[in-house]
Amino acid sequence: MEARRRSRAREGTILKARRVPIDSFRENVLLLSRQCTMVRPERLTGTRKVEVRSNGRAILATILIVDDPGLVAQDEAGLAEPAFRRLGVAEGALVEIAPAPRPKGLAAIEAKVSGQTLTDAVLADVVSDLVGYRWSDVEISAFLVACASFMTADETLAFTRAMTEGGTRLDWNTPIVADKHCIGGIPGNRTSLVVVPIVAAHGLTIPKTSSRAITSPAGTADTMEVLARVDLSIDEMRATVDRCGGCIVWGGRVNLSPADDVLISVERRLSIDTPEQMVASILSKKIAAGSTHMVLDVPVGPTAKIRDPHAALRLRKLFEFVAGRLGIALDIVITDGAQPVGRGIGPVLEMRDVLAVLRNETGAPADLREKSIRLAARLLEMDPAVRGGTGEARARELLVSGAALAKLEQIAGSQGAPRRQAVIGSLVAEIRASKSGWVQGIDCLRIARIARTAGAPTDPGAGIELLLKQGDSVRAGDPLYRVYGDDPADFGMAVASGSEEPGYLIG
Repeated sequence: MEARRRSRAREGTILKARRVPIDSFRENVLLLSRQCTMVRPERLTGTRKVEVRSNGRAILATILIVDDPGLVAQDEAGLAEPAFRRLGVAEGALVEIAPAPRPKGLAAIEAKVSGQTLTDAVLADVVSDLVGYRWSDVEISAFLVACASFMTADETLAFTRAMTEGGTRLDWNTPIVADKHCIGGIPGNRTSLVVVPIVAAHGLTIPKTSSRAITSPAGTADTMEVLARVDLSIDEMRATVDRCGGCIVWGGRVNLSPADDVLISVERRLSIDTPEQMVASILSKKIAAGSTHMVLDVPVGPTAKIRDPHAALRLRKLFEFVAGRLGIALDIVITDGAQPVGRGIGPVLEMRDVLAVLRNETGAPADLREKSIRLAARLLEMDPAVRGGTGEARARELLVSGAALAKLEQIAGSQGAPRRQAVIGSLVAEIRASKSGWVQGIDCLRIARIARTAGAPTDPGAGIELLLKQGDSVRAGDPLYRVYGDDPADFGMAVASGSEEPGYLIG
């Protein structure tokens, strides 16, 4: 009797699919005519979510009501671009619309709000819902806020494991698969683009998957895209690694820990970045990418993500606990996050710094070079063939000899030319010091925001070139940095912002 009642409740209306050229970003959106019988309150059963089914596939979607019959007719189901793509139907095909079943994972929100510890099974349901795009941004926000109040180490472990298993998992059939990662928050910190070619030139396998920028002026993938394609398929990625020993690609194309991408898109807007979420995010992606040995860069500074040694120690212990249980050898390096690394901030400017280091140019940023060597050394010493304490000498040898530059050029050639040529922005202005003294500090967050306002990374040639670093002397009127851009409106706002508050502390 109950089964028949549930079956009747889920009986749907048959409509014709119509592709609506609207980008709803990540959320599935269904547009219905106000004249459609599906919008009757009794049919929606108190929710704006419905299930759209066709040919054995189903998605959950949020309803928007349309009054223009030219956009969606009474007998049509208008599917925004993401929903149309995920359902995989042809335009005009018949689809069934019915009240949506409640996603199983939503129980985690109420449980967490009431102070409960989530089980492995519940967290697996959460990941399944996220990967299936069954939650709205409001529901994701509620989950993130609830988990931010408290999350145990065992929950973090279970969540990391579930996120790892929720997408593609790569296997490179070699005992050591190296990786290097930074928790972020420091502009210009493009050490991966120096470390990867050093490690690959040594002979270790290092398939580097990186993110694009979300709130920063550039991610590793954005900067690498100045030199080569980064949106490689899994087969193309494997071919590059087989040929070169390494790659530097965008992880979003190969579907590693897709639940993490969903969470990140919401948590960045909420400015939530808890240690537990950070650990689950980073380790799930690295383990899914097949990494077995990793060096993790944790910058600590007054405007970095981690601002004091106690927070760094807590984060380190949590990373070590989860990594140890999941079988990845992890070396955590606490680094100086008091100021940006290198001089360039923005894809083209950062790649210029990277190439200057790899080419051993006299004026190459020393902080970027030395930090890259230090991190590469820690990875090289994970190789049993490298004697302890000799990793730095080996890393420096590979850099100075030109072997690392040749390896990056080989990787770039294998990945293919970028889709567009990127050059430094044509608009330039200098931000000048208001008084004399010496540079006591540089606000990483402020500098990143100004560079992003200028257009980076959307305009790869936009950004900031730092002319002075911490400890340098300065006179009133001296330029602190240059702002580059291509769009006059964005450039103007960035220059105005930098002139009002440059982000430099001069004492």
